[in-house]
Amino acid sequence: MGNTPGSDRPSSAVSRRGALAGLAAGVGALALGMPQAMAAGPGGAPHARAEEGPAPGAMKLFADPGFNFAGLLALGAAGMRASEVGEVLTAVNAVNAAGLSEQSYTDTFREWGKRLGEAPPAPGGKGGKPAPETERFRALRSSQYYAQALFYVLGTSRPADEKDVYLAARGAWDTFAGLCRPAAVRAQVPYGVHRLPVWFFRPEGPERRRRTVILTNGSDGQNLDMWTYGVSAALDRGWNAVVYDGPGQGELLFVHEVPFTTRWEQVVTPVVDWLVRRPDVDPGRIALTGLSMGGNLAPRAAAFEHRIAAVVAEPGCLSPWLGFDAELRDIVTPDKAETNRVWNEDVVPELTPQLAFTVKKRFEIFSTEALRQARAGKVLTDLWTPAQVAIGLDITDVVPRIKAPTLVLDYDDEQFYPGQPRKMFDLLRAPKEYFRFTRATGAQLHCSPMAPQQHCEVVFDWLERTLREPALQEPAG
Repeated sequence: MGNTPGSDRPSSAVSRRGALAGLAAGVGALALGMPQAMAAGPGGAPHARAEEGPAPGAMKLFADPGFNFAGLLALGAAGMRASEVGEVLTAVNAVNAAGLSEQSYTDTFREWGKRLGEAPPAPGGKGGKPAPETERFRALRSSQYYAQALFYVLGTSRPADEKDVYLAARGAWDTFAGLCRPAAVRAQVPYGVHRLPVWFFRPEGPERRRRTVILTNGSDGQNLDMWTYGVSAALDRGWNAVVYDGPGQGELLFVHEVPFTTRWEQVVTPVVDWLVRRPDVDPGRIALTGLSMGGNLAPRAAAFEHRIAAVVAEPGCLSPWLGFDAELRDIVTPDKAETNRVWNEDVVPELTPQLAFTVKKRFEIFSTEALRQARAGKVLTDLWTPAQVAIGLDITDVVPRIKAPTLVLDYDDEQFYPGQPRKMFDLLRAPKEYFRFTRATGAQLHCSPMAPQQHCEVVFDWLERTLREPALQEPAG
């Protein structure tokens, strides 16, 4: 934009307005959250016309594509009993009636989380404790709705509630996991000075060594998403399934304030160590999946942890940093002081409340300081440090080191990492397959939010072909 008024120095190496547009267009590309379709012009107004919707053929719950994507995730989870269509649509109507905002979305879904945690109504107006199966799936839906609120809480008048909303979601998840049959095994796996929360789900039946899948979440997904995108399907097929929180996720982020690491193999290896000691795990048939930004983390781990027998990238992501708009990436240079000067003097003062929320949400996962500032209602002042973590997640050079068979998923209208899945597939030197979900079956958009059942069918059919169990031997005689 030329020079800053009243100054003889360039405003920066980037345009202020270009940087602001870049925030709206690209910052949301790091997780299950805000698609690049949120591209905004000056003042934060979305470029996309309301009639266009978030993508061709996608159900329109909200006029804003970012909120719409979040709503579609909640709605699609109904197929795995992790939500209820009527509950989600009722919440959507309430949010729209109140006026769509981070505040109305958070308040509405937080109230639904609380409601599902209470005893359900009974015929004749009688109360009392519900049956275990009712309590179990009401808890799962409660966790879903709290997780919906959690994503947007930093944009409300009470950003400091973030930890409390997480703990409410986590409490509901733990209730659900404890009511599974058999109950999920809970453990704390050592990880440096911290411990990783682990939930080990087993199918019903006699104890024997079974194929096991480790489910890796992204940067904003919660535990219940792993039920929708893996645990339920694994149990149906007689597999064990492992859910865990790594740094930058779940308990480690929201309670212990531990941000993401660029060395995800150091996260997965302790989980594998724990698994191979179990008598009900087949140590030669351990698979690893990665959902959303987990499509970067899981391949990174598999490149170094060779006990992984198969890996699935959902979708393939070589560099989360490339999900940010180029104008925003250009702010970050090798010069930390200059980067932060441009950020604080030229960009932050012009952020709209919506863009400020986006910045807080996107960078809290990479920096303890950024997380604390976000909870205090402030925009991070040090952009350079968390950006180095995002940049350091690039796995382009390590993908060729993967030895395990690998499935790379892609999606029509992939709004976070377009083009990256195919590039990852081309770099692989291991046995590999590529699969693209399409609009034709309603499975478009990042992680197929409207079609998680299709998603799991593709993933687990491939895993079963890849990690076949040995044929059962007939009894002698």
